[in-house]
Amino acid sequence: MKRVLVLGSTGSIGTNTLNIIKYMPEDFVLCGVQAHSNKERLLDIAQKSKCPYLLTSEDNSAQAFQKLIDESKPDIVVNGISGAAGLLPSKIVLENGISLALANKETIVMAGDLIKELAYDKGAKIIPVDSEHSAIFCLTEKIGKENIAKIVITASGGPFRTLTKAELEQVTIEQALNHPTWQMGRKITVDSATLANKGLEVIEAAKLFDVTADKIEVVVHPQSLIHSLVRTNDGMLYAQISEPDMKHPILNALTWPENKQNYLEPFDLFDKTMTFFKPRLQDFPMLSYAFECVKFGKAYPIAFNAANEVAVNAFLEEKISFQAISRVVRSVLDKNWNHKIKNFDDVFAADEEARKYTAELI
Repeated sequence: MKRVLVLGSTGSIGTNTLNIIKYMPEDFVLCGVQAHSNKERLLDIAQKSKCPYLLTSEDNSAQAFQKLIDESKPDIVVNGISGAAGLLPSKIVLENGISLALANKETIVMAGDLIKELAYDKGAKIIPVDSEHSAIFCLTEKIGKENIAKIVITASGGPFRTLTKAELEQVTIEQALNHPTWQMGRKITVDSATLANKGLEVIEAAKLFDVTADKIEVVVHPQSLIHSLVRTNDGMLYAQISEPDMKHPILNALTWPENKQNYLEPFDLFDKTMTFFKPRLQDFPMLSYAFECVKFGKAYPIAFNAANEVAVNAFLEEKISFQAISRVVRSVLDKNWNHKIKNFDDVFAADEEARKYTAELI
């Protein structure tokens, strides 16, 4: 039985993880929970699950996260924290030699090389939970990295896939938060609408799987049934297919390297339609900016993530328009981000610099 610590326990990833633990009591036990701001919900979770170890964002210090780990003694930690705030907990988990089920893509986007090196040094595993990276991870494990020529990441296209450029200028917050296939938090839902989320996933894939930008392709697949594909050296495509339900990649991370029978409904191919389109990079430029950041490296991915977080927050506070998000990020990336990233202090410094500049720009 695995002891599971859930970070971001009141969000989408956390809620789905708790569901898995509830329905698979012979395999998992909840040993600790953390939440950003919903203290009432966190206390309710802890009480119902008889879990005595919990942490709220009232104390986001490294000491507080370390204490939570020391007390809860997890075998694996699910990091479902949203945004750059998830990097420090990921670092602390790996420093303790504990395997990390990682849904916080910013951890890899901001500090991929440092995080992977830390995991290697401590003998800990990083198992991706993003549905796309979980799919790539599984396909790579089965097919072999040496046999893969290209990674193909699928994108739903968000709620505005068919809107014209003029219509995109009139988008409201309510429209941006109405995703057609996934139920997610506000920030990631807006990211899906701008394709920034897919951009972050491109950067994450490049760093996680050690591939260059030209080895990654994005295809719009509105039904969100295929979660990613790989093209092998012989030109064949292999896909991972399941319903758009985050329980599947979470369960895969929790059980890896085993493949356990579970309570989830098996995927049924009947009466399914799957369509595929090229992304409209001119109308949704955040994706092309992400590919630039993969090529440039250094602090560019950090600046991309920081600028986007600040800009999305400004949009949600009605300070800027939907289309202004990408314009703000473009202006930030036009600065020089050729900073050498030698340690985590460099990461946090570049992140702070980009946030400050973005806020001033807005």
